[in-house]
Amino acid sequence: MVGDQFCNRMSGPPQVRLRGARRINGGTVAWLLVMALAGAPAVSAQQPVYSVVVNESNPVTSLTRSEVSNLFLRKLTRWSDGSSAHPVDLPANSPIRAAFSREIHGKSVASVSAYWQQQIFSGRSVPPPEKPTPAEVIAYVRSDSVAIGYIPAGPAPAGLKVIKVQP
Repeated sequence: MVGDQFCNRMSGPPQVRLRGARRINGGTVAWLLVMALAGAPAVSAQQPVYSVVVNESNPVTSLTRSEVSNLFLRKLTRWSDGSSAHPVDLPANSPIRAAFSREIHGKSVASVSAYWQQQIFSGRSVPPPEKPTPAEVIAYVRSDSVAIGYIPAGPAPAGLKVIKVQP
C-alpha cells in the first residue's frame, strides 16, 4: 500500500513528509544532503535575515533594538545630531519585513499595521513610506543622508553602511 501511494504521487518531484512537518521536495532534500556532506555549517536560527542600513554619510554605526523600533514607529524622529530621521519599510507581505517586525518590534506585521491604523485615525502620525523591493529601499537610503531601512542580510551596497543592532 505504501508503494501504491508513492506511485500515485509520482507526477511531480519526490517528496518527503515527516510527521507534523510540511512536505519537503526531493530537490531540497538533495541540497541539504550535499551541503551536509560538503561540511557546510548548519543554518542557524540566529543568523539575521536582514541588515539595517543607513546612508554612508550618516555617522551612526550602531543602535539598540529599541532605538531602531522607535525610529520605525516614529516615536523617535531625530538622529542624535538633531537631524530628522527618515525610515523606509518594505511591503507588508515581505518575509524580510516579517522578520524585521518580529525581531525589532517584537510584534507581527499585522500588529504593527494595527498600531499605524490607530496613529492615523487619531491624527498623531503616518507610517514610513513603503518601497516594493529591497533595490528601491537601497536607492531611497542611498539618496537620503538621514534615511534608515532594512534589506536582505549581506554586505552593504555601495553608498550604504550596515549598522549594528544591539539588544
